[in-house]
Amino acid sequence: MIEQIMTEQAATDQFVISEFEQGRAPGEFHHADHVRVAFAYVREFPMPEALARFSAALKRFAALKGKPNLYHETITWAYLLLIGERMARAGKKQSWEEFSAKNGDLLVWREGILQSYYRRETLESELARATFVFPYASLGGKIKQIIRRQRRSSARL
Repeated sequence: MIEQIMTEQAATDQFVISEFEQGRAPGEFHHADHVRVAFAYVREFPMPEALARFSAALKRFAALKGKPNLYHETITWAYLLLIGERMARAGKKQSWEEFSAKNGDLLVWREGILQSYYRRETLESELARATFVFPYASLGGKIKQIIRRQRRSSARL
Protein backbone atom coordinates (compact mmCIF):
# COMPACT_ATOMS: atom_id res chain seq x y z
CA MET A 1 0.00 0.00 0.00
CA ILE A 2 2.75 2.47 0.95
CA GLU A 3 4.66 1.62 -2.25
CA GLN A 4 1.53 2.33 -4.30
CA ILE A 5 1.07 5.70 -2.59
CA MET A 6 4.72 6.61 -3.19
CA THR A 7 4.45 5.51 -6.83
CA GLU A 8 1.36 7.69 -7.22
CA GLN A 9 3.25 10.59 -5.61
CA ALA A 10 6.16 10.13 -8.01
CA ALA A 11 3.75 10.11 -10.95
CA THR A 12 2.12 13.26 -9.63
CA ASP A 13 5.52 14.95 -9.17
CA GLN A 14 6.56 13.97 -12.69
CA PHE A 15 3.28 15.37 -14.03
CA VAL A 16 3.78 18.65 -12.12
CA ILE A 17 7.32 18.94 -13.51
CA SER A 18 6.25 18.10 -17.05
CA GLU A 19 3.44 20.64 -16.98
CA PHE A 20 5.69 23.32 -15.52
CA GLU A 21 8.42 22.73 -18.07
CA GLN A 22 5.77 23.21 -20.78
CA GLY A 23 4.80 26.59 -19.32
CA ARG A 24 1.78 25.43 -17.33
CA ALA A 25 1.62 25.79 -13.57
CA PRO A 26 -0.78 24.80 -10.80
CA GLY A 27 -3.29 27.37 -9.62
CA GLU A 28 -2.54 31.02 -10.26
CA PHE A 29 1.10 30.29 -9.42
CA HIS A 30 1.31 32.19 -6.19
CA HIS A 31 4.07 31.48 -3.67
CA ALA A 32 2.60 28.21 -2.32
CA ASP A 33 2.28 26.97 -5.93
CA HIS A 34 5.98 27.77 -6.48
CA VAL A 35 6.82 25.73 -3.39
CA ARG A 36 4.68 22.82 -4.64
CA VAL A 37 6.53 22.74 -7.95
CA ALA A 38 9.92 23.12 -6.22
CA PHE A 39 9.01 20.23 -3.91
CA ALA A 40 8.42 18.02 -6.95
CA TYR A 41 11.85 18.87 -8.37
CA VAL A 42 13.61 18.20 -5.06
CA ARG A 43 11.80 14.85 -4.67
CA GLU A 44 12.61 13.75 -8.20
CA PHE A 45 16.21 14.91 -8.72
CA PRO A 46 19.49 15.19 -6.82
CA MET A 47 19.81 18.73 -5.46
CA PRO A 48 22.28 20.07 -8.10
CA GLU A 49 19.97 18.88 -10.87
CA ALA A 50 16.87 20.18 -9.07
CA LEU A 51 18.49 23.61 -8.72
CA ALA A 52 19.49 23.73 -12.39
CA ARG A 53 16.25 22.35 -13.83
CA PHE A 54 13.84 24.30 -11.64
CA SER A 55 15.75 27.55 -12.10
CA ALA A 56 15.81 27.14 -15.89
CA ALA A 57 12.12 26.21 -16.01
CA LEU A 58 11.16 29.11 -13.74
CA LYS A 59 13.06 31.57 -15.94
CA ARG A 60 11.30 30.18 -19.03
CA PHE A 61 7.95 30.31 -17.28
CA ALA A 62 8.48 33.95 -16.25
CA ALA A 63 9.51 34.86 -19.81
CA LEU A 64 6.43 33.11 -21.24
CA LYS A 65 4.24 35.15 -18.89
CA GLY A 66 5.97 38.35 -20.03
CA LYS A 67 7.72 38.87 -16.68
CA PRO A 68 11.35 37.81 -17.19
CA ASN A 69 12.62 40.22 -14.55
CA LEU A 70 10.72 38.48 -11.75
CA TYR A 71 13.20 35.59 -11.47
CA HIS A 72 15.29 35.84 -8.29
CA GLU A 73 18.16 33.39 -7.91
CA THR A 74 18.73 33.74 -4.16
CA ILE A 75 15.06 33.29 -3.29
CA THR A 76 14.71 30.36 -5.69
CA TRP A 77 17.78 28.50 -4.45
CA ALA A 78 17.10 29.28 -0.80
CA TYR A 79 13.65 27.73 -1.00
CA LEU A 80 14.90 24.66 -2.87
CA LEU A 81 17.63 24.16 -0.28
CA LEU A 82 15.19 24.65 2.61
CA ILE A 83 12.79 22.15 1.05
CA GLY A 84 15.66 19.66 0.66
CA GLU A 85 16.75 20.14 4.25
CA ARG A 86 13.21 19.69 5.57
CA MET A 87 12.75 16.55 3.48
CA ALA A 88 16.02 15.12 4.84
CA ARG A 89 15.06 15.95 8.43
CA ALA A 90 11.75 14.13 7.98
CA GLY A 91 13.74 10.93 7.58
CA LYS A 92 11.29 9.45 5.09
CA LYS A 93 9.71 10.24 1.76
CA GLN A 94 6.69 12.46 2.23
CA SER A 95 3.77 13.26 0.00
CA TRP A 96 3.14 16.90 -0.84
CA GLU A 97 0.20 16.85 1.57
CA GLU A 98 2.37 15.59 4.45
CA PHE A 99 5.21 17.96 3.63
CA SER A 100 3.03 21.05 3.30
CA ALA A 101 1.13 20.24 6.51
CA LYS A 102 4.38 19.99 8.49
CA ASN A 103 6.17 22.90 6.81
CA GLY A 104 3.56 25.63 6.60
CA ASP A 105 6.21 28.26 7.26
CA LEU A 106 7.62 27.60 3.78
CA LEU A 107 4.25 28.43 2.24
CA VAL A 108 4.12 31.96 3.68
CA TRP A 109 5.44 34.63 1.33
CA ARG A 110 5.03 37.98 3.06
CA GLU A 111 7.00 38.06 6.30
CA GLY A 112 8.13 34.52 5.46
CA ILE A 113 11.02 32.33 6.51
CA LEU A 114 13.68 34.06 4.42
CA GLN A 115 13.53 37.00 6.83
CA SER A 116 15.18 34.70 9.36
CA TYR A 117 18.09 34.21 6.98
CA TYR A 118 18.42 37.44 5.01
CA ARG A 119 18.24 41.17 5.49
CA ARG A 120 15.65 42.89 3.33
CA GLU A 121 18.26 45.00 1.54
CA THR A 122 20.18 41.87 0.58
CA LEU A 123 17.13 40.26 -1.02
CA GLU A 124 16.33 43.52 -2.79
CA SER A 125 19.83 43.76 -4.27
CA GLU A 126 20.64 43.08 -7.90
CA LEU A 127 23.42 40.74 -6.78
CA ALA A 128 20.93 38.50 -4.93
CA ARG A 129 18.56 38.60 -7.88
CA ALA A 130 21.28 37.51 -10.32
CA THR A 131 23.26 34.99 -8.24
CA PHE A 132 22.79 32.97 -5.07
CA VAL A 133 23.94 34.87 -1.99
CA PHE A 134 24.67 32.80 1.11
CA PRO A 135 22.61 33.78 4.14
CA TYR A 136 25.59 34.36 6.42
CA ALA A 137 26.95 36.97 4.00
CA SER A 138 23.70 38.82 4.47
CA LEU A 139 23.63 38.55 8.24
CA GLY A 140 27.17 39.74 8.82
CA GLY A 141 27.77 40.26 12.54
CA LYS A 142 24.48 38.65 13.52
CA ILE A 143 25.79 35.17 12.71
CA LYS A 144 28.82 35.75 14.95
CA GLN A 145 26.47 36.63 17.82
CA ILE A 146 24.50 33.43 17.27
CA ILE A 147 27.68 31.31 17.22
CA ARG A 148 28.99 32.97 20.41
CA ARG A 149 25.67 32.36 22.12
CA GLN A 150 25.70 28.70 21.10
CA ARG A 151 29.28 28.26 22.32
CA ARG A 152 28.42 29.82 25.69
CA SER A 153 25.40 27.55 26.01
CA SER A 154 27.48 24.49 25.13
CA ALA A 155 30.21 25.46 27.61
CA ARG A 156 27.65 25.59 30.45
CA LEU A 157 26.57 22.01 29.79
